[in-house]
Amino acid sequence: MNASVSLDAEVDIDTLPARERILSTAYRLFYRDGIRATGIDRVIAEAHVTKVTFYRHFASKDLLIVTYLEVRHERWIRWFRDALERHSPPRRGRIPVVSAVEEWLTADTFRGCAFINSVNEIGAELPETRSIATRHKAEMVECIRATLPPGPHRTRTAQALGVAVDGAIVHAQHSDAASAVKALAAIAHSLSR
Repeated sequence: MNASVSLDAEVDIDTLPARERILSTAYRLFYRDGIRATGIDRVIAEAHVTKVTFYRHFASKDLLIVTYLEVRHERWIRWFRDALERHSPPRRGRIPVVSAVEEWLTADTFRGCAFINSVNEIGAELPETRSIATRHKAEMVECIRATLPPGPHRTRTAQALGVAVDGAIVHAQHSDAASAVKALAAIAHSLSR
């Protein structure tokens, strides 16, 4: 399974019901272009719906954003668990979280973390983005924790790796994925000793 296939695969929206066309279009545009840069009129046009149809399904852009983030969370966590499982047991001395994150950071569709991006873009105006992001990051850490051997520092190590993953994501956005993965691997190895 490839990260771009499971997270951001193009969908033939014309075959979907109106609500799903709107959500699929917003999912693609919000992640690729940003939430602020994507207006409702653009979503409506690209989803091939009318304004009346849009507002029948989503009372506001805020509701669409929250729904997008919930869907993104479900898809990303499902992908992450699968990627961690595919990369277990460790290969070539790599901790599964490093291989999984590398898979995502090097995907053609990678545009950073939707949750970090949304909190930075609109967290002050739409507090729900912060609570969804907090829940998303906690679940990500729990997924990492599940891959670590039992021990007294398992939770703390998972939390540290979660912060390191977020740092690698941000680094890959402004620099390059290879150096982000290399730094994440170094941190992961030092934490696993």
